[in-house]
Amino acid sequence: MRLMHRIVVDAMGGDHAPDEIVQGAAEASLALTSAEIILVGDAAVLGRLLPKLRHDGARVRVHHAPTYVEMDEKPAEALAAKPEASIAVAADLVARGEGDALVSAGNTGASVLACARRWTLLEGVRRAALAAVFPTELRRGEKDDPFSLILDVGATVDVTAEDLVGFAVMGSAYAKLVSSNRRPRVALLSNGTEANKGPKEIVGAHAALVETTELNFIGNIEGLDIPRGVADVVVTSGFVGNVVLKMLEGVSDTVVRLARYAHKERLAWRLGLIALSSAIDQLKSITDWQQYGGAPLLGFTHPFIKAHGRSNARAVTNAIKVAHKALAGNLCGNIARTMAELDERAQKKPRATTGSDPGS
Repeated sequence: MRLMHRIVVDAMGGDHAPDEIVQGAAEASLALTSAEIILVGDAAVLGRLLPKLRHDGARVRVHHAPTYVEMDEKPAEALAAKPEASIAVAADLVARGEGDALVSAGNTGASVLACARRWTLLEGVRRAALAAVFPTELRRGEKDDPFSLILDVGATVDVTAEDLVGFAVMGSAYAKLVSSNRRPRVALLSNGTEANKGPKEIVGAHAALVETTELNFIGNIEGLDIPRGVADVVVTSGFVGNVVLKMLEGVSDTVVRLARYAHKERLAWRLGLIALSSAIDQLKSITDWQQYGGAPLLGFTHPFIKAHGRSNARAVTNAIKVAHKALAGNLCGNIARTMAELDERAQKKPRATTGSDPGS
């Protein structure tokens, strides 16, 4: 008998919720034959939307939550004022064993906080990490994937060397599974490629990762290496990662605006852009975040896939597929196993002695 994976979906989270979320879940129910999808939100609203959509009624059900967190609300305040918000109820369902994974396109801070308050960290994992995908020049894995992974991008602002090692393990495990990349290249983000460059956390993590044969650690990279795709998994603190992610998004937006400005100003630019239109369309298709679905919150005993706030039905369907793949591939179990192996090796490693030999 095939194992049925229960995927809980925050139906009220996102700019286009609940319509696009419900439609995406409906489409996922037809595509995934070994998944049950639990839509969390206002039962009356969801009950009106779902019957209008083609779906597998045996594998989609609604769980009532009377309210939800708005996209611009402050996470802690919103969850305190709305203990029965859809994201809180959804995270609680998974914590109680009534679901196996969670998907949301809603308020990122509230989503991470709801999971952190209700879920348990994996054995050996000190801090959770929120990952994000970004387009690169190089392709990778069996699927010729044009995305790399960066983590953390906001879940853990201040990190230790041990935290960064954990992020490296989690990011590598995720890249192996989702991108079908058998040996993803893992790197630390620093201000230089030398092993001694960067703050003490980076230097300490570098020393530990060099000895970690389970990972394909390639050393330090600089910011300019990120869009080139030098590494498949880029490891950094939540503070730096969030700044980098916002910068990458800003650069792409600026390029588009400059192109539009040039298009208006000169005929030669207009002709050039017309000539490049097919290439631009192709670039959009291979770097379309909606086809990727979402990015994971890693480190807990259950997978959480955070879809983009602007997700449409297609993006939601793909986020649910990513959650299903994480469950089917035992992502959390693989992370826990690798962390246990690293811990065992660290305990066996002889400690350096200090001071003079008392027997001399």
